[in-house]
Amino acid sequence: MLGKRLRQLREEKKKDNSKFTQGYVAKLIGVARVTYTSYENGTKQPPIETVNKLADIFDVSTDYLQGRSDTKKLSGSSEKDEKDIAKRMEQIREDLTKADGLSFHGEPLSEEAVESLMDAMEYIVRQTKMINKKYIPKKYRKDEDQ
Repeated sequence: MLGKRLRQLREEKKKDNSKFTQGYVAKLIGVARVTYTSYENGTKQPPIETVNKLADIFDVSTDYLQGRSDTKKLSGSSEKDEKDIAKRMEQIREDLTKADGLSFHGEPLSEEAVESLMDAMEYIVRQTKMINKKYIPKKYRKDEDQ
């Protein structure tokens, strides 16, 4: 599935920009053209770091590339969504830092633990926003969600 999707995505890009040849993509990810060709043909599997680079180049999720999802992008977030998420995350961070004695099992949270908590909260905020967009018709959404 990976090879098929790589070829399809590259050919789509090539319609808009003729430089998207196998050699060009190979150069972008730092491998020989022959190696990239073998990825497209399915005779070789790229390492995960390379899959991540390819997903960035083609602006899709790694799950889509690997055939685990038919949705090209995970978030589908608009610029407004990103601003809303950033604003919400800032509110959450402020609430956490204002809390007196923020702790876990009686121990104060380290900076690393706070960052981990913030990452988890961001994931929750993004997922909730995506789910609400997917299942709530536009005419029933509040202005802030549109």
